[in-house]
Amino acid sequence: MNLTKKREHLKKVYTPVAIALYKLHLPPNLITFMSVNMGMASAYFFYHEKLLTALIFLFMSGLFDLVDGMVARMSDRASKFGAVLDWLADKWVDGFVLGAVGYVYAGPLTTITVITASMLHSFIKPVVYAEIGYEKREKGKIEDPLEGIGFFGRPETHITLMFFTLLERFKAPIGLEFGIKLIAVLTLASLFLRIAYLYKHYRKEYD
Repeated sequence: MNLTKKREHLKKVYTPVAIALYKLHLPPNLITFMSVNMGMASAYFFYHEKLLTALIFLFMSGLFDLVDGMVARMSDRASKFGAVLDWLADKWVDGFVLGAVGYVYAGPLTTITVITASMLHSFIKPVVYAEIGYEKREKGKIEDPLEGIGFFGRPETHITLMFFTLLERFKAPIGLEFGIKLIAVLTLASLFLRIAYLYKHYRKEYD
């Protein structure tokens, strides 16, 4: 799937939102914090099984996460701190949302697995930046080979979670218990693809 590879095509969808926020003169880091707050609200409503409300907040959190960097570049306020904050905000939201869904619908083992897989799938990238080193940036964003490796990252996780939330809400035969387990399996498979890629290209010892 890998929607991250189609980032440039998807920008057409959310660029109007970024322009609107830019015209409101909202600081990019504030938009990031708004994304976190919406993500926390989503986790809260998942925990209390208010599924449609949880879905709306999850969608809004993801949307604001997409546009904060774009607003930063539009306003010439992109910063290294903002880039770090964005990483942390994403994983904070994912940990709480996946944790809430797993806790309510799937049990402790699935919850631990899906959170761990999600964290490793993302944080393998900064580890690679530190140990191997990718320095090329396009408009402030690091471009690296791992961007196109794997097929199930954060965008796919959110879309899958929203889809199974709707199934759960409308009493379909399968719902969030199956959905969160599927997310865990697919995220692990995608993580192993990244590990296999790194092993193939960087298994030689240091010179």
